Order: sequence, then structure tokens, then C-alpha cells
Amino acid sequence: MIDINKHLRITVKSGTIGFGAKEALEASKSGKAKLLIISSNCPERYRNEITSNAKLTGIPVHIYSGTSLDLGVACEKPFVVSALSVKKEGNSEILKLAETENVSA
Repeated sequence: MIDINKHLRITVKSGTIGFGAKEALEASKSGKAKLLIISSNCPERYRNEITSNAKLTGIPVHIYSGTSLDLGVACEKPFVVSALSVKKEGNSEILKLAETENVSA
């Protein structure tokens, strides 16, 4: 199992990430993400819509075990992050989440 917090920091620094539930929702509709990560306390409305769209577009979804505050801290951001979309992983191995864990929508 990979250290998700470590790889999130690497992805933020070297890859391309869209922050926020609205951004993740748009990425789930368009299929323009490689991985979607949703905090454990993401508002249910967004969570359901993101996961259902991700199923249709084939984008893996990972439910982050921490809250949106924890996810923001893991990304080294001074704000809460309820969801994010990984568009380019950069130098990280964040996409291994889709391979090694039970990632589902």
C-alpha cells in the first residue's frame, strides 16, 4: 500500500491537480482525470454525482479516509479540500491507488 499523503504532496508539486468538489465533478463528467479522490466528509450531493459520473467515464475513485481538512493538509493547502482530480501524476505514484486498492465509484 502506498503512502497517499506523501504521494499527494509530490503530485501537488510536480503534477496537475484540480481542487474542489466542483472541479472533480466537472472532471468526472468530461473524463479528463486519471483519478478522483474524495474526502470522507465530502457533501453527499457531490459525492454521489462524482461517483456516478466516474462510473460512466471509467475514472477510478478513491475515498480518502480523512476529512476535507485532513485532505487539505495532506496537499499542503491552507484550505479544506473535499475532493480533487488528478490530471497528471507528475513524479508521484498516486495512480497506484487505482491498481492496488479497492477503488470504486
